[in-house]
Amino acid sequence: MKVVLDTNVIVSALNFPGNERQVLDMARMRRYTFYLSPFIVEETVGVLQRKFGWSAERATAAIELLLSWATLLEPEVRVSAIAHEHVDNRVLECAVESGADFLVTGDRQHLLPLGTFQGVRIVTAREFLASLEAPG
Repeated sequence: MKVVLDTNVIVSALNFPGNERQVLDMARMRRYTFYLSPFIVEETVGVLQRKFGWSAERATAAIELLLSWATLLEPEVRVSAIAHEHVDNRVLECAVESGADFLVTGDRQHLLPLGTFQGVRIVTAREFLASLEAPG
């Protein structure tokens, strides 16, 4: 199974217990193939530093750990599913390019309302965990 985690899921997982952390722990345990793009990496570092006060060294160490569990890819496909060149299009590009089964996000404004995009199921961390527990 191929999975892309949106920045908000990664940041939540690195800062708080809960569903997002469980999803990231599954990546660490190699329960699915985890994909990141340079955009998601850069955005994650920025949010950790700006909003959570992480030092550059701490954020870099966290990203290096994530990259040891992930496949990093630079999407060649361009997506404009969300108006006005919205940054969430960059996350969708990673999901499409990787052939992801799931994009896990907390973005209720732009991404979750799509439901699916080019075969990628867009779900919350809770929905992702529930789908793994569902029979068949």
